[in-house]
Amino acid sequence: MNSPRLIQYNTSRRGVVTIMVIWAIAIASIVVAATQILAFREATIGRESISRVQARWAARAGVETMIAIMEWHNLNPDPDDALSLARDLESNAVGSVDTGTWDIRHFIDGQEWAGPLDENSKLNINLATRMQLLELPNITQDVVDSISDWRDADDEPQQLGAEADYYRNRGLGYEPRNGNFRSIAELELVAGAWPQYVRGEDWNLNGRLDPNEDDGKRTMPDDNVNEKLEAGWSQYLTASTRPITASTSGEERLDLRKATTEEVVDRTGVDSIQAATLVSYAKTSRANMSQILAIPLSQILTSSNPSGATGTGANRTGRSSAGRAPAAATPKTAVSAIKNLDPKQLRQVLNECSLSNTQTSQKNAGKVNLNTASRGLLRDILQLDTRFADSILSRRISKPEGIVSLADIVDLPGATQEQLLILGQVADVSSSVYMISSRGRAASSGAEAEIVVLVDRSESPVQILEYREP
Repeated sequence: MNSPRLIQYNTSRRGVVTIMVIWAIAIASIVVAATQILAFREATIGRESISRVQARWAARAGVETMIAIMEWHNLNPDPDDALSLARDLESNAVGSVDTGTWDIRHFIDGQEWAGPLDENSKLNINLATRMQLLELPNITQDVVDSISDWRDADDEPQQLGAEADYYRNRGLGYEPRNGNFRSIAELELVAGAWPQYVRGEDWNLNGRLDPNEDDGKRTMPDDNVNEKLEAGWSQYLTASTRPITASTSGEERLDLRKATTEEVVDRTGVDSIQAATLVSYAKTSRANMSQILAIPLSQILTSSNPSGATGTGANRTGRSSAGRAPAAATPKTAVSAIKNLDPKQLRQVLNECSLSNTQTSQKNAGKVNLNTASRGLLRDILQLDTRFADSILSRRISKPEGIVSLADIVDLPGATQEQLLILGQVADVSSSVYMISSRGRAASSGAEAEIVVLVDRSESPVQILEYREP
């Protein structure tokens, strides 16, 4: 028979074992719960990562689709339809793959459009004149002078400008490039060109309205809650556009400075006397395609109007806008021998030929596309006559194929010689560079990712100039 002490010992021992078992179960439960939580979190993170990858590749699919369309149009140009590329890009701006969708949009003239942003809808800052820069909102003369100092090759400051000494004395750690701007963001390095002026509401310079750019003062930047993107100077200026070396027919443009009379005849359909006149004019020091656009061929060798001249202009008939014959008229014998280019010939010359530009500031800069340029750019920045600017806008809207040549605008109201000279310096009817802001969305979770790509289609294959994943 067990003694009471032994019974008490056994009971105590069983109690300790029970407590230990309970603690072991509790600890095991905690470990299992922690493992479950960790596994759940890892699974969640994994699903989120997969969703982001799906969204990213959906966005990338949108980019690749746009590039493929550009490549196709490079190989299959349509000289009679200047808007065929734009229509195809717009039609494929929204699409899908198995795991997600993409959406490509941009703003211009305060309105949202489907498709990539045509950088040629803007004026290249390396081509912009002083007077054009002064038309930018909130800009001052000292900033314009500083922009000129940044891109010119010398170290002599403009009247109110800033050269290397200015930046060194303020310990900024950089000096003016003394060459072409390479991006619009580089403009912010110029003295007085603050980001709020350069970017406006487009804080990430992607050309589309993001949530933080339409929420007032809640997040950067300060913006108007009006569902419109007001992009400051960046809505008018670019540094990305490149010259298009191919003609509208897809061939390399014929350089009139190097071409023979026979080559010009074969390429453009002009007669031998007209071709010889173009070749002779191309060898002059002031030769410029804008003068071929603005000045009748019979007067182009003797015209005293320099490219970009101001004052009363002459139209393509050889009469001034005031009804007077233009200055320095060609002798009657020469006029009778040289026939002015008819509209078809002028179109071919402008679309198929070029005059190689030796100016550094213009050699690598593309021109404004009249088919995509904003109303504000045409009216305000380029300083075109309001009637002429509105006529251009009306013409491109009224024609499904758009403006297929600068020759299409010479008969418009307000198309004086002065206006044509201004426009011929900076404008064309095709585009080289596009900004593709592609927003991908994962089908499984709705997660989003954005890819911003700057592409150059001036030559094949299409080149990626800039790639960003904000």
